[in-house]
Amino acid sequence: MAVASRHSALGQDAPATLLPSRKSSCDKSLGVVKSKYLRLDENETNSDMKTVKHDLVILGGGPAGYVAAIRAAQLGIDVACIDENDRFGGTCLRVGCIPSKALLESSHLYHEAKHKLADHGVQIDNVDFDLDKMMARKTKIVDALTGGIDMLFKKRGVTPYRGRGKFRDVESIEVEGKDKVLIQAKRILVCSGSRPAALSFIEEDGERIGNSTMALSLSEVPKRLVVIGGGYIGLEMGSVWNRLGSEVIVLEAMDRIMPGIDGEIAQMAHRTFKRQGLDIRTSTFVDSATSDGDKCIVKIKDGESIECDRVLLATGRTPATDNLGLETIGLETDKRGFLTVNSEYETSVEGVYAIGDCIGGAMLAHKAMEEAIVCVERLAGMKSHMNYEVIPAVVYTHPEIGMVGKTEEELNEQGVKFNKGICPFGANGRARTLNDIEGRVKILADATTDRVLGVHIIGNRAGDLIAEAASAMEFGASSEDIARTCHAHPTLAEAVHEAALAVGGRAIHTA
Repeated sequence: MAVASRHSALGQDAPATLLPSRKSSCDKSLGVVKSKYLRLDENETNSDMKTVKHDLVILGGGPAGYVAAIRAAQLGIDVACIDENDRFGGTCLRVGCIPSKALLESSHLYHEAKHKLADHGVQIDNVDFDLDKMMARKTKIVDALTGGIDMLFKKRGVTPYRGRGKFRDVESIEVEGKDKVLIQAKRILVCSGSRPAALSFIEEDGERIGNSTMALSLSEVPKRLVVIGGGYIGLEMGSVWNRLGSEVIVLEAMDRIMPGIDGEIAQMAHRTFKRQGLDIRTSTFVDSATSDGDKCIVKIKDGESIECDRVLLATGRTPATDNLGLETIGLETDKRGFLTVNSEYETSVEGVYAIGDCIGGAMLAHKAMEEAIVCVERLAGMKSHMNYEVIPAVVYTHPEIGMVGKTEEELNEQGVKFNKGICPFGANGRARTLNDIEGRVKILADATTDRVLGVHIIGNRAGDLIAEAASAMEFGASSEDIARTCHAHPTLAEAVHEAALAVGGRAIHTA
């Protein structure tokens, strides 16, 4: 018997009947109204601008936008995708997730060759690195993946437009740039993404003081790098340059790094990163950061001044919803700049939808991609759902940190009784053979039902291991379900199995 897909009640793609009629199916909490900003008369359009029509136009070509475009095309929808950059893929692919992971891998291999290979009996003298080649490798990877999107658009029949898109009215977008065109559509999906958050009291010059984009393209290793912000971006970028020889100082205003993740995991990570050479200072407030020639001065509110070569601002991200012409259609953002949507991802303006970073929540590429699929399938009349309780997150330091579901702190605050199972990687045979035993797997399960409520991993390949936990939680698995699933030996995944056994007090390889 065929099992229905969790994205479709039919278990298959819906018929290509294109988009349903413009009848709102909104939540009562968000009043979707027919905008008073009606479509302009055709005589009012710019005579110099070509006019084209599509069923659906997507504003933004990042993870949310390009995935939505491809899925729409698969469903037979005539779809256009607009992006102001020469290459589709958004921040994640061009100047975020992908290039940062390329540099993390290159710097990790250099560090392993210099400090760890001797433990395996591999002797390498005079280990060195070529930063230009590292950067070239990073660029090659980005080019391959952005080119892949162009190929997929062509194969699927997505019409790409390169330029700055802005609302002209509720049913049309003006594109200014490489492609100058007026696009008309009955449905418009905003996928404008986010940008690095700035600090009002620090002026960025992009050379000495800048955000993650600057940190991904430095032409030399700074002798001393100050990172403002102890979240995942700051720690990942700090790790790259620390491995390559920079003295890295991380300044975090909160009393712990990575606020929001499981506290025990954060403490373990803090200790590990300090052993690796990161100078992490919590409960530290920055007063100013200025550049003077080839040096920067960071002043702390307690009066201390830190001289450094570069300053990286890694204080989170903010929605990129400005300069979209939202005021033209009467669409307002909240005080932080996010768009508010209902359960169908429709904004307060009928026919205008939004997904991804611009609507808030977890600002993660995979969350945006999932929203893209669900939103488009709902527009096509399919019954799809999004489970916001099961969105994994990964920090790509070494060791990696992977997490999904509730933390111990959240469960305690909510008064939920739970059982906990832990397996340290020191008890895992595969971790021993890899000479990488740092970290542990922790599973939290409901004390009454045994349903898995959260899984937190710090260790080698935690980002890959967390997928099993997310899959199990998506289908409501208990820790017993994981414990009764045979895991291959020897693998790192056995640590997940062992932690599941530990929930019930019957771990085999830990006392």
